Amino acid sequence: MEKDVETNPTTAAGGGAHGLRGGSSSEQGTLAEKEAEQAFASSDELEKGEKTKMAEERERKSFEDVEETADSEPYQEDIIERTQTTHSHASARSRLSRIASRVSSRRSKPRDQLPPTVHPLSDLDNGVVGWDAQDDPAIPMNFDRRRKWIIIWFLAGITFMTPFASSILAPAIEYFNDDFGNDDLTLGTLPVSIYLLGYAVGPLFLAPLSEIYGRRPVLSAANFFFCAWLIGCALAPSLNALIVFRFLAGVGGSGCLAIGGGVIADMIPVQERGKALTIWMVGPLIGPTLAPILGAFIAQDIGWRWSNWIAFIAATPMAAVIAVFNQETNPRVLIDRKVARLRRELNRPELRSVYLDTSPTAPKSNSQVLVRGLIRPIKMLFLSPIIFSVSLYIAFAYGTLYLLFSTIPLVFHNNYGFEIGITGLVYIPLGLGYILGMAAFTMLSDRTVVRMTKANGGVYEPEMRLPDCIYFACLLPVTFFWYGWTTQYHTHWAAPVIGLLPFGIAILGIWQPIQLYIIDAYPTFAASGLAAFTVFRSIVAAFLPIAGPPMYDALGLGWGNSLLGFIAIALIPVPTLIYHYGGRLRKWQKLVL
Repeated sequence: MEKDVETNPTTAAGGGAHGLRGGSSSEQGTLAEKEAEQAFASSDELEKGEKTKMAEERERKSFEDVEETADSEPYQEDIIERTQTTHSHASARSRLSRIASRVSSRRSKPRDQLPPTVHPLSDLDNGVVGWDAQDDPAIPMNFDRRRKWIIIWFLAGITFMTPFASSILAPAIEYFNDDFGNDDLTLGTLPVSIYLLGYAVGPLFLAPLSEIYGRRPVLSAANFFFCAWLIGCALAPSLNALIVFRFLAGVGGSGCLAIGGGVIADMIPVQERGKALTIWMVGPLIGPTLAPILGAFIAQDIGWRWSNWIAFIAATPMAAVIAVFNQETNPRVLIDRKVARLRRELNRPELRSVYLDTSPTAPKSNSQVLVRGLIRPIKMLFLSPIIFSVSLYIAFAYGTLYLLFSTIPLVFHNNYGFEIGITGLVYIPLGLGYILGMAAFTMLSDRTVVRMTKANGGVYEPEMRLPDCIYFACLLPVTFFWYGWTTQYHTHWAAPVIGLLPFGIAILGIWQPIQLYIIDAYPTFAASGLAAFTVFRSIVAAFLPIAGPPMYDALGLGWGNSLLGFIAIALIPVPTLIYHYGGRLRKWQKLVL
């Protein structure tokens, strides 16, 4: 039927007049009416609200076009004969034309896009080296689409493994404390939380190093450093050694978290970053949730040391693949390499990068560049109210996530008599919540940005990432009250387990928009911005689980979790305020980075 709708109007428009010469007008009209009836039967919805006046206007314009063509005399007869056909013939033909036009327009409607990124070009006459053209294939944003997504999937793989290793020991706390003869519960949870302190330290130097020397070498070095210390964790001779080795593994494991956002900012245009970030950031949420499920059974059946060996076996091939197949994406580093090559080839030592900072306060040596890069994340964290506010909010959410990781085995073992292996299954609702939150975020984020940009006259603002975050923020406190009071009163185990689901949805729904906001608001220093973000949340996540058991001992599970719920409610205005006033703050405060 669609084929008839598309072809019949063309036949009628192109050869209908000549056809009328060979047959009666009434027969042609009858045939047209039959065709129209068939079309109307399959397109009632398309015909609603249409007016005959629109069809007549379209017919008039088509006749005017014919009159303006060369050799127009033969067409005059056609025009006369068309105007003399019955009203039903003209109406049927025009309605069929509308149907075909509407179907065709729906099929060919282009996807909304934002204006393309403008890249700085070379000006060799003035000694400036940039890109050869806006479509230069060496520009990371112009990489082949397939190549971009291969890099992102490789990055997502290792970004899954390092957070996976962070919580795989959580269900094994009782086992390794027994092995090392430790009775101090606070000290006994330190091997889990100290890993996150490594997450806080690593980005402080890994992110700026990636902006100076490139994403690829720094990321590969960090990945292999992480894998090496997993061996140390598996062979740790004492609790103190395990704590130190876990810290060093966390430092290496932070590389993908600190650098991955910069890679995405380098390659992916604004309207596609939501999807890319979702793929990359599955790891930091799904990894720590899946790890305790496996870690519980591993510790119970073959020993806690094998938790580290399995993480090593899974992570090392990923690190090797990334080292071999990854490509440099930092545009500043790529242009620096181009400058060095052209200086040799053209014998022009005065050539400089288009990205080179020529201001009076610019660093004059590599050591000064490195020092500035090392302090940049700290400056962004404490001197930017935007970075500090959103980092504080995510730090609380991330810290409570690891508080749950550390206390769920104890709560369900002591209150419900679950075996250690079975307690790992309690994390499943968290993972399911991540999947639901990820689906909602992927569906809404980029679409919201494109829609708001069009409504803003084609001008994109990073704050357009935050409206969806506000709705998810309202969901975060629900779990604390639900989970806390159901465990306090020992209701059926299913009640607190289901209560973890809203937390999974909410944390992903607030985490992803805020990370994208930082990337879009500070694209040149995206890695340093995310490093500041990672440092704050990792410090809180390292120490909040240590404070958890004493808090629950003093307040109980009900009021202890309710306290967290009230804090979550108090923090809901953070994304709302940044959404409304973030643009003004960014324009008002000019950070010297």
